[in-house]
Amino acid sequence: MPKSTAEITLTTSRHLGLVAIAHGEKYQLANRALDEAGFTRLRHGASTAPLTDPEAARRTASALVHHAHAHGATITTSTRPYLGDIGTEIAAQLPGTWTAELEIYSHRLWQEDLWPMLWEAGEMYRALEEHRIPFASVLKNGAGTELLLIERPGHSSGYLLGALTDREQEDPHDDPTTPHSIVLPADPGRAARAIADTFLPAHRRALHHQDLYTVLNGLARIREEHETLQTIKESGRYSDGVPLRDPRLIAGVERDFADHAWLSYRAVLEHAPLLLTRCRPAATPWPEDVAALNRLREALAHSQDAWDEWNDLRRELHSIPATLSAHEWSQVRGQLGLAVLPAIETWLSDSEVFERQVRVAVPGGPAALSAPTPRLLTARPAALPAPRSTPAHR
Repeated sequence: MPKSTAEITLTTSRHLGLVAIAHGEKYQLANRALDEAGFTRLRHGASTAPLTDPEAARRTASALVHHAHAHGATITTSTRPYLGDIGTEIAAQLPGTWTAELEIYSHRLWQEDLWPMLWEAGEMYRALEEHRIPFASVLKNGAGTELLLIERPGHSSGYLLGALTDREQEDPHDDPTTPHSIVLPADPGRAARAIADTFLPAHRRALHHQDLYTVLNGLARIREEHETLQTIKESGRYSDGVPLRDPRLIAGVERDFADHAWLSYRAVLEHAPLLLTRCRPAATPWPEDVAALNRLREALAHSQDAWDEWNDLRRELHSIPATLSAHEWSQVRGQLGLAVLPAIETWLSDSEVFERQVRVAVPGGPAALSAPTPRLLTARPAALPAPRSTPAHR
């Protein structure tokens, strides 16, 4: 078991002077040494001392050595500039409006909080897995994009940049849409150009592929259950072969299907609209797909009332203590699923058109078509009969 430590990393900032970051299992002792030496604690946890007066700076440094020794803290002087400054300088040179904020992970367990958010399977992943990363800079653009910037472990200069996400995700190594981190040079200007020219376009393509992957997975789940429902209705038997004793039981089977279908169809309602806006069938080898894409857009429009009702209900239950029981939630989902059943059938019928059009609509143009994409859903059953043209009534 590693020995408990109290560590102080010193670096310099053009704006703040001397910057100290306490970390280690006993980081509280390191912070105590910094306080007693006359450092000022910043909001995010770093401590600073001015360097404008050389004599005062020497006294502060001498006091820090004394108090660090008294509390058993080790001092390491970094050869790199303060990462908070680097993050801010890079953010200022990125396209659009970006901010950068330093985060400190004084205890090694805090570093593990990054795992659920890290959308990366390259060098950044290995760095967090194999090294202590006591601090990082998080870059945000206000439109949902968040990037993690760290000093590249094992190197005297340079940085690593990876993507963060608040989306639910599986193991990034198993996700073919996962973007890889990028190594950045020490110069903030060159680093910003590398992010703008290389990383952000790759990140946009990864989001596009992930949205497509999410929609296709949702449709695949619905398709499997829809086939089971059709088999039951045609055979008069449950999937385990037990006969339906009363034909009226079919209605209950359909409600169960609608309940489960709604859970998967939410992925379509959430992610498909943006993907459809990028489709330009006239510029593809399949210009005739425009009719199917229009049907899919109309299906989404016919589903909007149910989607709004679902989101309103969820917001209402977040704002009041009362919650629905599992049975009541099932009833709600079943009703919504039945209301959008014609739209679901449209998406099942035209999903292949949707897939091929979205694949060629990937942001970045033709050069992006060779980028890794999710597995193709090539094994499909025959298309369902044409859906009803009239919208569902709730």
